[in-house]
Amino acid sequence: MNTYNNLPETQKAQLRRFPAYITLLAASYHDHGMDEKEKQTAIEFTHVKSFKSEPLLIDFYNDVEKDFEQTLTLLNSQLPQAKKEREVAIKAELDKIEAILIKLGSEYSAELHKSMESYREHVEHSHHSMLEYFIFPIPIKGLTH
Repeated sequence: MNTYNNLPETQKAQLRRFPAYITLLAASYHDHGMDEKEKQTAIEFTHVKSFKSEPLLIDFYNDVEKDFEQTLTLLNSQLPQAKKEREVAIKAELDKIEAILIKLGSEYSAELHKSMESYREHVEHSHHSMLEYFIFPIPIKGLTH
């Protein structure tokens, strides 16, 4: 099976941006763009993923963690600030990443997609408190998200 380690360095570098793009896309869900709380949540989540993720993804996350904060900051500054244009630009980059994932096969791709979904959820809910989850255990649109 092809894995992250079998990719050429240029494709590895592009794939390492995947969590940052997902973070920025999730943060753009709100009109304000990425704030410090969302950034810190993503950085901490990346650290956790580097040792507590599917074994297939450990090497990937170890590499991502090395420069995740710098990558996130750089991409955030390079992307358009207007919400619609920002989302279009991020989705174009995600399409390029999808082309790389096809080379890695369905098992690796499925695990990485599942992992990116957890990034999205984590960042989107970075402003929610534990008390809120106890009071409203079921998400209510407009109230809890």
